[in-house]
Amino acid sequence: MPPKSRRFSPIWLRTTIPYVSIVLAITLGLTFYLSAEVRRVRVADLRVHLLDEVVLLADYLRDDVTEGGGIEAETMEARARRWSSMLDQRVTIVDAQGWVLGESHADAREMENHLNRPEIREARRNGTGTATRYSQTLGADALYAAAVVSSPSALTGTPEIAGYVRVALPLAVVSAAVNQLSQTLIVSGIVIAVLAALSATYISSRTIRPIRQLTAAAERMAAGDLSGRLLPTTQDEVGQLTRAFNYMADQLQEKVASLALEQARLSTVLETMGDGVIITDESGAIVMANVAAARMLRYDLERMVGRRFVQVAYSQHLVEVWNRCYESGDAQNETVETALYGNFLQAVMTPLQDSTPPRILVMLQDLTNVRRLETVRRDFISNISHELRTPLASLSLVVETLRDGAIEDPPVAQRFLTHMENELASLSQMVGELLELSRIESGRVPLKLEATDVRSLIQQPVERLRPHAERIGVELVVSVPGGLPEVLADAKRIHQVITNLVHNAIKFTSSGGVVTVSARACTREEPVLEVVIGVADTGVGIPEQDLTRIFERFYKTDPSRTHEGTGLGLAISKHIVQGHGGRIWVESIEDVGSTFYFVLPVATDETARWG
Repeated sequence: MPPKSRRFSPIWLRTTIPYVSIVLAITLGLTFYLSAEVRRVRVADLRVHLLDEVVLLADYLRDDVTEGGGIEAETMEARARRWSSMLDQRVTIVDAQGWVLGESHADAREMENHLNRPEIREARRNGTGTATRYSQTLGADALYAAAVVSSPSALTGTPEIAGYVRVALPLAVVSAAVNQLSQTLIVSGIVIAVLAALSATYISSRTIRPIRQLTAAAERMAAGDLSGRLLPTTQDEVGQLTRAFNYMADQLQEKVASLALEQARLSTVLETMGDGVIITDESGAIVMANVAAARMLRYDLERMVGRRFVQVAYSQHLVEVWNRCYESGDAQNETVETALYGNFLQAVMTPLQDSTPPRILVMLQDLTNVRRLETVRRDFISNISHELRTPLASLSLVVETLRDGAIEDPPVAQRFLTHMENELASLSQMVGELLELSRIESGRVPLKLEATDVRSLIQQPVERLRPHAERIGVELVVSVPGGLPEVLADAKRIHQVITNLVHNAIKFTSSGGVVTVSARACTREEPVLEVVIGVADTGVGIPEQDLTRIFERFYKTDPSRTHEGTGLGLAISKHIVQGHGGRIWVESIEDVGSTFYFVLPVATDETARWG
């Protein structure tokens, strides 16, 4: 699932934090600057104000200067306290030697000499002086202003220093004003920062909304939904990005649709191919396989992908061919017989040079039927040669005997001529059956299909062969229940099939054995019904390896071929039954007996009219 959008996205943080940081930095800078400037201006104003006050107080004290140039000390303490209460400031009166005569905030007698105080020294030089320092008396930083109390000299008439007046004001008043200003600036900065954050949030949300929509659409596209499109709402870069995204989505959808169509075509081709196709990576793991390959290797298609080729092939020969292809880098072509299933495969393995990573294409073609047909053809030639060799050899011997003089002996000549006639009849029968089989296989023998009673189909050939069975001591039994539906059949051809099957059963059943001809109805798919006819014997049976080839031309299970017959009867019977739309098969256990079955379709009103 795509991740949920966060409340505070990185874009919001990148937009808001700089705004707020800038506002706070400006506010703090203004606060420090303005606080210092206000403190400086305020202190300067207070210094001027204190100087004005102290000069005025010095003028007041000039009247109290004695003729000797001194200040009367008796009244200075009270005066300092009175002026202090009036001015709300600390007032100190000092004589010319620096001793405190009056102090508003302490006992003057306990105070040390003030002649070296910075403000006093400056006043002695310039008439007035100021200083800012820590006051032990006030216990805080204070601003001091001092002025000289002068008196004219009696002898010269020039001013002389009679003492000093000093006022002091704690700077806490200035700090309070500055702190109030700082608080106002800080509060204003916080308010501005909040407004900036809100503004940044609004701006970032306007910017983030289309980006989030683009992100969600991209995540849906990554999940496979290519139908999502966005409506551009602006003409800026985001709007251009939205239009580019929509164009990209259209192009991607077209490409994906085209690739899906090509893949569907390729899958259809691979699924309908008769040849097996496997693609492996360089490690031998299967990355793709089709149904034909799974069928040839007898492996589940869904489990093939991801497994190693050596696990699926079940053939060391196939694995060796793959290894040679991988090691040499050249195509390999070889016919392989799988030991497990006994089928023949034509394996063509080609390295795909242009693929990344390297892969190997494995093409498999099933040659089992081709090999089987070659075997059948080879056996057919061998069988027909064998079948023709015996009568031809016999005829050659008879002709040679007659030429050597036997023709002069009428009884002997007659016997040899009869033998020749029998051999020629056997050859004629063989040629006739071959021609008939060829005509049946090519469809040149029309079948006259009619609704026929099953019992009558069975009874006629059985009764014809019953004397033969009784002669050799074989019991012939017919088991046909009543009520069987009629079948659609060419009676003459089906008689031929039943005759062949019953004759073979009698031939391979020893004296005292039983041959049973039966019939029963069966249903394959409603409402189509079939009738199964079976011929069972208690004879020698058929070896298991011969069951799949018993219906081939001239094929005989007896290696000595001493039994009479051409070996074409079962092949003719198979093609007659298949011409009726039925099927024929055999079940047998060696030394126990065999049962041949064939199926005929039931005659319906529609099929009867068609036949």
